[in-house]
Amino acid sequence: MVHGLRGRPSKRRIKESVEKEEVKILSADVYAGFGPTLASEYLGKKHGIVASKETVRQWMIPGETVASPREPGETGARVASAAEPVWRTDPVGHLGARLAWGRGEKLYLIAMIDDATSRLYARFVRHDSTEENMRLLWGYVEKFGRPLAFYTDKASLFQKAQKHKRDEPAVEKDAAELPPTQIGRALRELGITWIAAHSPQAKGRVERNFGRAQDRLVKGMRVAGVKTIEEANRYLEEDYLAWWEREMTVEPAHKDDAHRPLDKSHSQTASLSHVEMRQVRNDYTFRCGGGVYQIGREAIVSGLRGGQVRVEQRLDGSMAVRFGERYLDVRSCPVAEKPQAQPVKPGARRQPASRPAGSEWNANFDLKKAPKVWQAAQQPGYRRSAAE
Repeated sequence: MVHGLRGRPSKRRIKESVEKEEVKILSADVYAGFGPTLASEYLGKKHGIVASKETVRQWMIPGETVASPREPGETGARVASAAEPVWRTDPVGHLGARLAWGRGEKLYLIAMIDDATSRLYARFVRHDSTEENMRLLWGYVEKFGRPLAFYTDKASLFQKAQKHKRDEPAVEKDAAELPPTQIGRALRELGITWIAAHSPQAKGRVERNFGRAQDRLVKGMRVAGVKTIEEANRYLEEDYLAWWEREMTVEPAHKDDAHRPLDKSHSQTASLSHVEMRQVRNDYTFRCGGGVYQIGREAIVSGLRGGQVRVEQRLDGSMAVRFGERYLDVRSCPVAEKPQAQPVKPGARRQPASRPAGSEWNANFDLKKAPKVWQAAQQPGYRRSAAE
């Protein structure tokens, strides 16, 4: 038996003119490297062409516009290892991570992802530095509160490496014995535990996030015509993170939120700063950053002279100095310039220092005409000791 509609086009088939328009749209340079799923989304969102991803894939095959999964600079997809699954934690706000990513203009994407819900928090920066990571942490804590722990790689921002001589073999040393980094100190002061990941696979969720960002985020920014870091962060906040919240987040296993608010014992401004300890001199001054600072007379207390003060270089560019639990009033002092030594001409003899006016000491002394030591000992006035 043969169906009567065999060989006849379906009434629900999209018109051939629409198919030609779609192929023309996806052939533009701005859509280079798009896959069927992403292409179908942008066709419906920007051009009003509603079609399933399988239909779009069939349209893209004759025109050879289907993206290669390994196209350089576009997808950068990585295969996740299934050797050791990374299980989700129960409460919200238990783990986070960061990683740097750049393309085109040298911008880095620093991201933190909640392990229980896959909720993403990220921003573009020009430098993957301690200051920028602290700014991201500041925004996260303000928006969600303090998480229980952060799960990161072993980058130098989070852990100091043991130093040893070139020919000396490395000796295993407990990381807790080494002083913490600025971020490590800030996490301790805020009551947040730091956990080091021993492999990229251990940070599977955030690693997969960067794989998606290298594909979807980069292509979306190209279609939107993003050119500056301000436009990149605006697109990231309004488009990409909104899509992530809608499509990629899940409900946590438990409704309890593990994030904690800041209490009176925490100062986000003080903790998220570059902190150094400096010793106070006898004149109540200290050096920091190549400058000299004077502590105000009203701020002088017992134990300050010779003691240690905490100098906080804050994210807003200001500086605060603390002794114990009290902040001190300090001012910058002008640094006296060292006198520059006059250059000595080659072959020129150094002139002896001139004697003060009126001084005749050793004026007629001549080493060649001076008496020998034994002759000087025989002169009148010389007194021999009992031992002689």
